[in-house]
Amino acid sequence: MNEIRAIEESQMKETLDIFKVGDTVKVHFKIIEGEKERVQIYEGLVISMKNSRSGKTFTVRKNSYGVGVERIFPIHSPRIVRVEVTRSGRVRRSKLYYIRDKIGKAAKIKELLGPKSTFGKSAAKAALEKKADQGAANG
Repeated sequence: MNEIRAIEESQMKETLDIFKVGDTVKVHFKIIEGEKERVQIYEGLVISMKNSRSGKTFTVRKNSYGVGVERIFPIHSPRIVRVEVTRSGRVRRSKLYYIRDKIGKAAKIKELLGPKSTFGKSAAKAALEKKADQGAANG
């Protein structure tokens, strides 16, 4: 069992891009055609993340000419160059499969604005906490 785990860990990436379900991402995916190699960008909404360790995958959904297209990417794949977050989404589910049934504006996810620590708090409370933190650091 330890041998299998050692093989899995050798195939895992050291640095991973940080993103979550609900984010709109650009996946830079390396495509090999014969002897040529190029990077193709696949942009869409992350609707799910599954599994753990070396077998972890994420599903990206986009609309292409009016047809919904989903693609599953392994996170630790050597073919993924990078994952770039273009828009951070505010969701309360771990799987966004209900998006499959939505069309047009109904399929949009609300954008997460500001840092997560101040999200959901009033602006006045956030300003007071920030002021208190600065006062504690100075005094």
